[in-house]
Amino acid sequence: MKQRVVLWALTPGLLLSAQAAQAQQALPEIQVIANTPLQGSGVDRDKVPSTVTTINAEDFQRSYSQNVTDTLFQRVPGVSLSDPNGNNSQQEIRYRGFAASPLQGTPQGLAVYMNGVRVNEAFGDTVNWDLIPTNAIETANIYTNNPIFGLNALGGAVSMQMKNGFTYQGFDADIQAGSFGRTQGSVQYGVQKDNWSAYFAAQGLTDDGWRQSSPTKLGRFYGDIGYRDDKSEFHLFGSIASSSFGVAAATPIQMLARDWSSVYTTPQTTNNDVGLIGLNAKTALTDTWSLQGNLYGRFFRQSHVDGNDADVERCSNSSSYAGHLCLEDDGFQRPDPFTGAAALAFRNQFAILDQNNQPIPCPPGSGNTCSPVPYGTIDRTNTQSNTFGGSLQATNDDKINGHGNHFVVGGSIDRGSTDFNANSTLGYIYPDLVVGINPAIPGNGSIIHTLGNVGYTPVGIHSTNTYYGLFASDTFDITERLAATAGVRYNIADISVRDMLGTSPDLNSDSRFSRINPMAGLTYKIAPWITAYGGYSESNRAPTPLELGCANPAVPCLLESFLVSDPPLKQVVGHTYEAGFRGKSALLDGNIEWKAGLFRTDSDNDIITLASFIQGRGYYQNVPQTRRQGVELSAEYKSSRWMIYAGYSYIDATYRFNGTLSSPNNPMADDDGNIFVTSGNHIPGIPQHQFKAGAEYRVTPEWKIGADLIAVGSQYYVGDDANQNQKLPGYAIVNLHTSYDVTKNVTLFAVVNNLFNNKYALYGTYFEPEGTEKAGLPITLTDTRTQVPGMPFAIYGGVKVRL
Repeated sequence: MKQRVVLWALTPGLLLSAQAAQAQQALPEIQVIANTPLQGSGVDRDKVPSTVTTINAEDFQRSYSQNVTDTLFQRVPGVSLSDPNGNNSQQEIRYRGFAASPLQGTPQGLAVYMNGVRVNEAFGDTVNWDLIPTNAIETANIYTNNPIFGLNALGGAVSMQMKNGFTYQGFDADIQAGSFGRTQGSVQYGVQKDNWSAYFAAQGLTDDGWRQSSPTKLGRFYGDIGYRDDKSEFHLFGSIASSSFGVAAATPIQMLARDWSSVYTTPQTTNNDVGLIGLNAKTALTDTWSLQGNLYGRFFRQSHVDGNDADVERCSNSSSYAGHLCLEDDGFQRPDPFTGAAALAFRNQFAILDQNNQPIPCPPGSGNTCSPVPYGTIDRTNTQSNTFGGSLQATNDDKINGHGNHFVVGGSIDRGSTDFNANSTLGYIYPDLVVGINPAIPGNGSIIHTLGNVGYTPVGIHSTNTYYGLFASDTFDITERLAATAGVRYNIADISVRDMLGTSPDLNSDSRFSRINPMAGLTYKIAPWITAYGGYSESNRAPTPLELGCANPAVPCLLESFLVSDPPLKQVVGHTYEAGFRGKSALLDGNIEWKAGLFRTDSDNDIITLASFIQGRGYYQNVPQTRRQGVELSAEYKSSRWMIYAGYSYIDATYRFNGTLSSPNNPMADDDGNIFVTSGNHIPGIPQHQFKAGAEYRVTPEWKIGADLIAVGSQYYVGDDANQNQKLPGYAIVNLHTSYDVTKNVTLFAVVNNLFNNKYALYGTYFEPEGTEKAGLPITLTDTRTQVPGMPFAIYGGVKVRL
């Protein structure tokens, strides 16, 4: 929300001179933003002692993309983009090194809200960006250093406010098509009549995918019915979305060298469905007191299929299961590096059993192999989550002894209930690396499990997580230039996990995590065009039901995601320091807005994901401390014909401890599959340097052209926590766009992505090359590095109609 404060003076019979009036009109805008997930009366942005970046509807529109992540990556200096899923509609972002990812298995560090509703999923705090319609977003504010946004706000929060019939009136629709079989369209309509309003938006997309086995289908709908009078405003809103992806994931670099579009084992598919209904309300109790609140229900469904190579071999002759399949004997035993607790030894073999609890014959081969069978597994997971919640807050703007003051107090409850099940089917890896069923092979098509519940075990659980929050925040004007902010939030997380099959009793647990998180800061307006700010805050996130059920290195889980054992994890606590300058002033015939800031977040007991020796499996572990610190610079200039922006970020993300971590596929790992991390080693998957810039120019009143540049520095492969190997290279890409207004109602547009067709990778990790050596590949895989390649040159064109 923005308001312009313009003062006019009248004397008897005489207006101010034209020059004075013009000077008064040139006063800078006061930009008022909410400092909680709910939209209250808000506070002057210049009095917020931290960084707030706003992405508006125009920014989303000019990207011509239906992916929220594309616009956030392009326009926010500290946002990096990663793609462990291998599909550009299922990408993850990291802000200041903290993730908001759709991938179960990625520890999350950002809180995400839509219309005040928390959209981090109940089971793993994941964020499914693909379910959010971009054309319905009014603004997306990215906050830092503010624990009022609750759990997961370690690196910050993304709060999206959606359009309604009071903020948007009219009709527009667009359709575009182009490279790799993509066709997409969107429509929105808003209307206001007296005190009532209505708004509806829809989007759809189909794409064959530029990589093999990576098609995408998306459908989204959002609607809002509103009512307001001179004291109150109410909105009943809802959303329905469905998506289907081929998530091609990472491919060995030797295969990419032969074919940039190649994929490793398939099938790899994800299907998401969500329904949301909510009610937002606000009312003025007095001239200075107001109430804001919401109620919601959110219903999420996900199914995932993943074809992998199977870590199996012929049981040894000394085993009672000689001549049958056993879990591959690549295990190891090591104590936990931080607690000293002993882990289960994997040197003992574990037999693979079918659904009838019978061992599976293994055709004899050389040594301890089953020849000539390339065994694989088809791993399936299914998640059903229902979440209900609400928030209520009171806002007061009474002055205190003549000083401006903005006070907020409130609370929230979010309760999620999840049914999760998973299993593995024994399969056969064909030469094209498709994992299917070969009826001629004993055991193929059987849902398998392992003696000792290690590696392959069907899982069925029910979890509930209830999050309570109480918060208060106050911004006080000490002088006209100096403002102080102080606040606190008390978080409670109650998490219950129950084994529904009776096969994994170790999963049964009840956990409570709680913490009081303070914040404090100052802002000082040095001059009308520059403000200094600084602040400190603490934040926390509780382990999710997923993480609590997959924290035992002796019994690793499929990520994403089997759960088999439940040793305790500690909650993560972040300590954030931030300081900087920002300003806005007139320049030529436009305005320039800029920011420059420093930040540091130390996270105690950070949760990380570690790989297991069983391919595709892993587990979660606390580490003593991590640090993410750096610099963010940005500037944006707007005039009647120009829009120019640039941003740079430096992120130094490091471990702050010495100890061993599991990384069995790392080529530098020792015989037990471990690497040794020393304090100062960089956290993998986070590029240190990013530069982003772009411009849009109105050549004529009808014709606009624009270009965007993104340059990203190198980063360590995920799994190279000790920083011993070659880095994933940096990259730079240039995108172009143009539009032409044929009439005031019809616009033609075109987009070119990756203009110079650069080859680059968004994600890199390691794998075990021997896993598919029997599948009949045309090459022998020896390099453990895998990458998710970025999209090549693509061009799209379309038409937009406005009424």
